[in-house]
Amino acid sequence: MQQSTYNDKVNIDNEKRLRRLCRDLPGFCREFFRGIEPTTSSRTRIAYGYDLRVFFRFLEEEYPELEEGPVKSWPVAVLDKITLSQLEEYLDYLRLYEDSENRIHTNDERGRMRKTASIRTFYRFFYRKQMIRNNTASLLELPKKHERAIIRLEPDEIAKLLDAVEQGDKLTKAQKRYHNKTRVRDLALLTLLLGTGIRVSECVGLDITDLDFETNGMKVHRKGGAEVILYFGDEVAEALLDYLEERKRIIAKEGHENALFLSMQKSRLSVRAVENLVKKYSQTVVSLKKITPHKLRSTYGTQLYRETGDIYLVADVLGHRDVNTTRKHYAAMEDERRRMAAGKVQLREKTAD
Repeated sequence: MQQSTYNDKVNIDNEKRLRRLCRDLPGFCREFFRGIEPTTSSRTRIAYGYDLRVFFRFLEEEYPELEEGPVKSWPVAVLDKITLSQLEEYLDYLRLYEDSENRIHTNDERGRMRKTASIRTFYRFFYRKQMIRNNTASLLELPKKHERAIIRLEPDEIAKLLDAVEQGDKLTKAQKRYHNKTRVRDLALLTLLLGTGIRVSECVGLDITDLDFETNGMKVHRKGGAEVILYFGDEVAEALLDYLEERKRIIAKEGHENALFLSMQKSRLSVRAVENLVKKYSQTVVSLKKITPHKLRSTYGTQLYRETGDIYLVADVLGHRDVNTTRKHYAAMEDERRRMAAGKVQLREKTAD
């Protein structure tokens, strides 16, 4: 029997989680998830599921008179009963709320913006299906988003980070105990992230058989489910080959035999473990910058754009469906390039005075 891939397992786990979430939601929500399944990833549907659970808990707590019976039995017609004022109150509620286990949750403008987008998509689905009369959520104004400065590593900081991984001299005593066992793996992993810009989920999903050193290519499963071939340079190849020599001597746990990056427990490395790994090393180099795997991705995109000036290439390699997403992140650099263009074209030959 063929072994399930990492992405197969993630999708199966997410499907199970979504089914559990649906137990707390009105029955008509299942039609929404079935309807968006062809165009969304399992991770996206899980995010919608959590957002909708918060939304209906708010309605059940604040407006139980909207419909008779428990929220799970509410019909789709309830969406027509919810007023714009109630939806706006929900956005305010998202700033600070308590869940069923008395845990406090907060949402900044970005969090509220995403949850607003979820509700708008939810309403739009049933409005297009003509199952509700009004698309009230379309009248909701998205919370104002203040642009944040994009954090990325500068070239000298990249070199310092990789040196810190290789040497480990800035780690704590406790961290140094494990450094000799993980140094080669950590260097390969960070070199790969910095040298290709792949997402952390794509990185941990890599199998040994996804690598081809004849072409320096790797098969990557993108966020939306697409499978693409990306290429890496000699520096990345060297770091990976060093690690693979070490990886050959490790007997992985059952079900993890083909995983590229293994944890100390000999199972596939998790997203959280990589996030902690990046945090551990980056804090020794750039204490004023909060560096995450996504910031390493931004670092790669910046370096690639500086070298090529091709925003479409950057968008393609990073896996952005819309080049405007890429353009937004590198707008400052585009402006810098436009400024450099000034005066490059000479209209008339200068004459000596």
